[in-house]
Amino acid sequence: MNPRHVRSPFREALIDLDAVRENVTTIARAVAPAGVMAVVKADGYGHGAVAVARAALAGGADRLGVADLDEALALRDAGIEAPVLAWLHDPAARFDAAIAHDIDLGASSLAQLEAMADAAASAGRIANVHLKLDTGLSRNGVLPADWEDVVTRAAALEADGRVRVRGLFSHLANTSPDEDAAQLAAFLDGVATAERAGLTPEIRHIASTAAALRMPEARLDLVRIGIGLYGVPPFGDGTTAAELGLTPVMTLRGRVAAVRRVEPGTGASYGHTWRASHRTTLALVPLGYADGVPRQASGRAEVAIHGTRHRIAGRIAMDQFLVDVGEAEVAVGDEVVLFGDPAAGAPSADDWGDAADTIGYEIVTRIGPRVPRTHVGGA
Repeated sequence: MNPRHVRSPFREALIDLDAVRENVTTIARAVAPAGVMAVVKADGYGHGAVAVARAALAGGADRLGVADLDEALALRDAGIEAPVLAWLHDPAARFDAAIAHDIDLGASSLAQLEAMADAAASAGRIANVHLKLDTGLSRNGVLPADWEDVVTRAAALEADGRVRVRGLFSHLANTSPDEDAAQLAAFLDGVATAERAGLTPEIRHIASTAAALRMPEARLDLVRIGIGLYGVPPFGDGTTAAELGLTPVMTLRGRVAAVRRVEPGTGASYGHTWRASHRTTLALVPLGYADGVPRQASGRAEVAIHGTRHRIAGRIAMDQFLVDVGEAEVAVGDEVVLFGDPAAGAPSADDWGDAADTIGYEIVTRIGPRVPRTHVGGA
């Protein structure tokens, strides 16, 4: 279904599941023979985790990735049986339910590994674990100095029948080609250490979308596709989704709630940071920072009305903002697209990221719960 042919409500995030499926297919073709993990953490980057997961699997994803256990269990509760990896854990996390539901667990420390093994023993099952090595991002993961001890212990736990080390992984900082290459080399050294300890992981993964597309040597056995799944470029260098063969999945839109003509000198919104320099028309749009529209984009971002872009006038408020439409014929009820597919004339999430001094990732992920998600397409 073409999103432009669906009448928008007062405010809405339209999610094109066909675009999800096609994005996965495009990336899977590019990275083969490596497999694809579709990352659906943070409620599918704000798009709806369950619906996106199903579309991604239909497009050829082999597995799913989430941040925490609750996100993984929600996928299982929805009836999704595909392999799922969860990698960010509360220090007091209990792994019993995850093991019972056959969820793969990312382990970033010896303490986590021991807790997973203990939970598996209590349940009479085996915990499927991916050991994470910190190769330079300095967030989580086992430090290189501790890696040999951890993989040696993991091998002992495998022999004891409590743990299966299914994967080894890390995460690139995407700092520069040289630094990413150094991280990859450190990871491969860590893989060799694990193998010397007797581990035989079936999956090695370090590449997210950026490295999957531009660093073929980092693809290894599996790539983790996050932002690329949603049709937002990962590079921050002006590369467009279309240039990558991807389609933006989310279209954020609403309808004009009021229109008024104003005279020169008229101020708009709080603080009158904008004043009309000539006679013009202002259109009111019922979305604001309570909906995730960044206030930092005030006076800088643009929206599309009837395929023409118009700039926001004045400050974005909690529930609404104004657009200077000049002499354009705009009426109450007209559709307003904040961001979507530039191929359809809309600003992109990256355009809004630039206007708010942030990135497209944050723009799509921050859209709030007051904005209903409407899923179109998909099986």
